[in-house]
Amino acid sequence: MIRGRPRARFVTLALAAVLLGTTAACGSGPVQTEQDPNAVLEIWVRKPPDSASAATAKTLADAFTESTGIPTTVTAIFEDFETKIQQAAAQQDLPDIVINDTAQLGTMAGQGIVREIDPDQLAGSQDLTPGSWDASRTVDGKTYAVPFSAQSFALFIRKDWREAVGADVPTSWDELQALAEKFTTEDPDGNGSDDTYGYVVPGSTKRGYTSWYYSSFLWSAGGDFLTESGDGYTPVIDSAASVAALQWFQDAACDGTIVPDAPTLETSQAHPLFESGVAGIYLTGPYMMARFDENLGADKYEIVPLPAGPGGQASVLAEGENVYLMAGSANEAGQQKFAEFAVSVEGQTIGMAGDSDGNIVRLPVNSQVAISEVRQDERWQIFDEVYRDSSRYVPIVPEWTPILQNSAEAFNTIIADC
Repeated sequence: MIRGRPRARFVTLALAAVLLGTTAACGSGPVQTEQDPNAVLEIWVRKPPDSASAATAKTLADAFTESTGIPTTVTAIFEDFETKIQQAAAQQDLPDIVINDTAQLGTMAGQGIVREIDPDQLAGSQDLTPGSWDASRTVDGKTYAVPFSAQSFALFIRKDWREAVGADVPTSWDELQALAEKFTTEDPDGNGSDDTYGYVVPGSTKRGYTSWYYSSFLWSAGGDFLTESGDGYTPVIDSAASVAALQWFQDAACDGTIVPDAPTLETSQAHPLFESGVAGIYLTGPYMMARFDENLGADKYEIVPLPAGPGGQASVLAEGENVYLMAGSANEAGQQKFAEFAVSVEGQTIGMAGDSDGNIVRLPVNSQVAISEVRQDERWQIFDEVYRDSSRYVPIVPEWTPILQNSAEAFNTIIADC
C-alpha cells in the first residue's frame, strides 16, 4: 500500500528538478528568410488523417485561400505530432502554421521555433476573450500564439445505469463515489455478470495523460502542482490537500471502481470503454458527444458538471488550441492573415462545424460568435458554462510539458500500486 506523504515528496523533488531545467531552457531567435507574399502556406493540424476534423481544417484553409488568394496545403497528423515537429525543426523545414494544444506553448516558444505575436497588430484581436489570450502568453508576458479554440470538461454519466441503480445525479464527490460503487457492484446493465466499473480513466503516461486527466480532480480537491512564490513558483504537490486528492485517486483505483487497465490507457483506448458499456462515468470533452451519440445513443448518457470537491468548488482544466506562426516562414504576412481569418467570425464558424463531429473549434474564442446560432445541441452550453465559470488553465511557466510528464509518471505509479 502506498503511503501518500512519501510518494508526494517524490513528486515534489521531481517537480523541483523540472522547474530548474525549464527555467534554464532558452531557444535562439527566428531564422530570417526571404519573403514571398504569394508563397504557399503549409499548415499542420493535430488531427487523425482522413477524419472529419481533418476535413474541416481543409475547409477552413480553402475558405482562407478563396478570401485572400494565398494558396495553402493542410497536413493532418495525430500520432507523435510533437515528435514530427521536432524532426522538422531539426531539418530546418518547419511548416508555416501549426494548430496545436495550448499546453505546447512554453516548449515551442522556449525552443525558438514560433514567432512572437503583437496582438495590437492582429485584426480582430479585440474580439477574442481575455482568457484565451492568457493561454497564448509565456512566463515573460510575451505572446507567441493566436488563440483559436477553447474547451473544458464535464462528466459523461450513463443515465440508463444511474436510473437502474436508483441514484440521483451526483452533486458532491461523496455522491459521485457512491454512484461509481453502484456501477461497479450492482450490475447496472442487468446482464447478470460482474463486468462493469465506475470510472473510465486514461491513466497512461504518454503525453502526460494521467496528470492531464486528474488535474481537474486535484484542483477541485484544493490541491495543486505549483503555487506562485515571489517571482516564480513553488511545488505544492506535497500539500495536505494534494496528498488527500491523490489518496482518493489511488483508493478508487485499488477498490476497483476505476477500470482495471487504467494505468496503460491512452484516450483513444479509453473512449471505447464508455461507449461499449465497460464503465459509466467519464470526465471528457465536448468533442466526444457526436461519437458517443452514434455509438452509444444520446438517450443513454447525460452530461453534468464535475461537482465541487473538498476544496469547496469545482476547478476544471481549461485548454484548447492555438494557431502558431512558425519561425522561418517565407510568407510571414500570409501567416498573420491566416491567423486573422482563423479567429474571425467566419473562420470560427467554419471550425465549429455545426453539431457534427468534425469540429476543430470546440468553444469559440471570438466573443462575437454565439454558440446557439451555430449549434442546435444545447449540451454545448454546459461546456461553455463550465469554461466560463469554473475552469482554469495550467500555470504559465517556462515549460509545462516536462512538469506534466513528470507528474503523470508519479500519478501513474500511484494508481498502479495497489
